[in-house]
Amino acid sequence: MADSIYKIIELVGTSPTSWEEAAKNAVELAGQSLRDLRIAEIGQMDMKVENGKVTAYRTRVKLSFKYGSD
Repeated sequence: MADSIYKIIELVGTSPTSWEEAAKNAVELAGQSLRDLRIAEIGQMDMKVENGKVTAYRTRVKLSFKYGSD
């Protein structure tokens, strides 16, 4: 069995409703073009504020996926 190598990328997901949805959006969109996603780690969350109101939630996600083939 060969050793596995994983690559880690950082993404920022956005959502008008929640930090959880923002993270989910980032992972699911990445999953459309990346194979073998493994771990998603939440690093930071923030909100976009306009005219005193929250207009978007943003979540920074570190996502690992298997690099190369077995």
